[in-house]
Amino acid sequence: MGKVIITVQMSADGSIGPNIGWFEGGEQEDAGEDELRLADALLLGRKTYEALSPIWLKTTGEFAERVNSMPKYVASTSLVEPLEWNASLIRGGLVEEVRRLKADHTGNLLSYGCGELAFNLVRHGLVEEVHFWVHPIVWSEPARPFHGLGHVRMNRKDTRVFRSGVTLQNYEPVSVTVSNLHGG
Repeated sequence: MGKVIITVQMSADGSIGPNIGWFEGGEQEDAGEDELRLADALLLGRKTYEALSPIWLKTTGEFAERVNSMPKYVASTSLVEPLEWNASLIRGGLVEEVRRLKADHTGNLLSYGCGELAFNLVRHGLVEEVHFWVHPIVWSEPARPFHGLGHVRMNRKDTRVFRSGVTLQNYEPVSVTVSNLHGG
């Protein structure tokens, strides 16, 4: 049975938005590639799918072939099939479909980004780990993990520090409180 892992790049002040001009590569990229190699499939929200697919469809090489050939499952109420990038829409209820995907895959289901889809996956107990890749820069962009949808309590599983100053912080979600700001 596969497990769902949310993985997100962020600045030290928690910026995760689309304007990640702060991102710099480094030796942590090998660890990020290893994380992806352990995945059987990607589980993406619409915004993340739309941001990543044009980049990867143009990327070539052995690693790109691996990424481009793996299945991607996209949660969206506005996209219609067929989708590019070996992707398909999640049909039916999110909870039931993700449970089915976890049962169908032996490797991880890797979910990039940390917005509405990530929050709903955590809220429904579908996520085994959350990986925050924290970069040593303050960016002051308003988009934050889980987009203010609620509070997520987590237990730290592991922390790794890279020479670049990036830390990889791995957590296990343990509880969720839905924010009153969003009707919860």
